Amino acid sequence: MSTRWYPIYQRGNPQLRIFLPNFWMKLVRPEEKQPKNVVQFKVPTGMTNYDIENYLKKIYKIKVIKVESSIENGKMKRAIFNKYGPIVKEDDFRRAFVTMPRDQEFEFPDVCTTEEFKKRTAEDEKSSKVSQDMYKDFLKKQGNRPGLPGWFSF
Repeated sequence: MSTRWYPIYQRGNPQLRIFLPNFWMKLVRPEEKQPKNVVQFKVPTGMTNYDIENYLKKIYKIKVIKVESSIENGKMKRAIFNKYGPIVKEDDFRRAFVTMPRDQEFEFPDVCTTEEFKKRTAEDEKSSKVSQDMYKDFLKKQGNRPGLPGWFSF
């Protein structure tokens, strides 16, 4: 577990100490078009603009000109996927827009190339076809057996 507090002194040398922040920052692709030097993050509500700026400067060595943030409410949804399930509220978060100098630009990396994507989709379709065939065989074996649970098979 990381902590913001400096660790207690322990006897002996060397004094190995690791200082890690208790915060996380999630890089988010913006919904609206933004300038190339503006980056959007989701951060915890306890993080201030000053914390965001220091986090980026000290850990990633990014020059930050301005930080604008606002707290957004979490979505309300049903915990179980039917109309009678309990209503659950997701955690609130802070949306932060970080402006860097004009000479710095940020672009989201292309995580997978089109060749890899085509290869993966072909593999996914193949495995989907296999699982559908297995399910059809299972239904044939079960036949018409009303009143018996699905896990009971011969």
